Amino acid sequence: MSAVLGTRRGANRRPIAYDEAMPRRVADSGKPGLFAEPDALKPLAERMRPRTLDEIVGQVRLLGPSTPLRRELEAGRVHSMILWGPPGCGKTTLALLVAKYADAHFQAISAVLSGLAEVRKALAEAEALYAQGRRSVLFVDEVHRFNKAQQDAFLPHIEKGVIVFVGATTENPSFELNSALLSRCRVHVMDAVGADDIAVALKRALVDDERGLGKLSLQVDAGALALMAKAADGDVRRALTFLEIAAELAHDARIDDATLQQVLADRTRRFDKGGEQFYDQISALHKSVRSSDPDAALYWLVRMLDGGCEPLYLARRMTRMAVEDIGLADPRAWQLALQAWDTYERLGSPEGELALAEVALYLAMAPKSNAAYVAYGAARANVRETGTLDVPMHLRNAPNRLMKGLGYGKGYQYDPDVEGGVALDQQCLPDALVGTEFYAPTANGIEAKIREKLEALRAARAKARNP
Repeated sequence: MSAVLGTRRGANRRPIAYDEAMPRRVADSGKPGLFAEPDALKPLAERMRPRTLDEIVGQVRLLGPSTPLRRELEAGRVHSMILWGPPGCGKTTLALLVAKYADAHFQAISAVLSGLAEVRKALAEAEALYAQGRRSVLFVDEVHRFNKAQQDAFLPHIEKGVIVFVGATTENPSFELNSALLSRCRVHVMDAVGADDIAVALKRALVDDERGLGKLSLQVDAGALALMAKAADGDVRRALTFLEIAAELAHDARIDDATLQQVLADRTRRFDKGGEQFYDQISALHKSVRSSDPDAALYWLVRMLDGGCEPLYLARRMTRMAVEDIGLADPRAWQLALQAWDTYERLGSPEGELALAEVALYLAMAPKSNAAYVAYGAARANVRETGTLDVPMHLRNAPNRLMKGLGYGKGYQYDPDVEGGVALDQQCLPDALVGTEFYAPTANGIEAKIREKLEALRAARAKARNP
């Protein structure tokens, strides 16, 4: 649905307020249109949508007094932009206010519900208005859901000034949006709204007689208000929804603890199973293990499980941590990670999650070594650089007389028959790599003993090669 944030006809022009323009359409006769939506039927979060920049909560860094974006909006200067932030932080509201402060036509499309046909229709409408000397703000919600062709459709219209493009996304624009679109827009990062700021929005809704719940004269103590604000997890819209439900369930116009328990019983924390939050949290878990912080490791594991992350994914990632970050400093870590993986597959949830928690704690406390990981990478780089080097003749396989006659296997020393169990003067690397060392064991855990033995062997081999 599109709406016009335009001006009234006549000499005294002023922007039409948001609640006068969306979503109600008024016929020329002045009577409500056939599909007019009374304010009373709108959700509280929609009715309380901020009408000015001052009413937006939690975005002081971006929209506080004297900030660059605020100065531009108040002066009516607008630019194409990408609004990046979590749900309920005010992206749609800010897009509406961009149009309002610029006295521009406003259109909104959703990348979830719209295709290229809807995009072209919106752009054609903007072209027609542009020909009449009117600016248009085109708001695209969830813009990261559009593919490259759909995103590219906006480019010429942005360049010509036909539209002021405002895209909203919960995903990192640098990963999800075309570089061509990003180069034509400024990215503004919007923050998750803090509980104190959400409480301000809730109080405003409680006392507002026109749009809010003021006429109900609800009694809500400060503790209950703070609990709702905290439970919203940074989402103002969610908090207002909690309040609206609580108002419906309130007994004798009072929102008490029992009412709140019903409202907040099934709340979930913010989590995106495939987006940036997901990868930020798995990164935090991995780095907490690497930093030997069991409390942090357990916290991030539980956060991801609580958010709906697939437990077997976590089991696989922790097995990787055991191999990559602990390695030979404690080979048991690898075994325990695999056992926890197997245990979860046998027990399922929630019992199997305890096995994952135990292995997370063990990995965090285990001695760390990435020496094998580094050595493997060095060997791979060397193979790419040196190409196909010949296997030394004495190491080659000699399964028949012909190969033995060619010298395959000649001079090979069978180590178990040598005193000490190691043929120190036997060369195992190609000629061009003699003396190359890939593996550098640490002094941590079991690897300390490996290091001691390896240093002795390397010294003995060097002495045998150069007596």
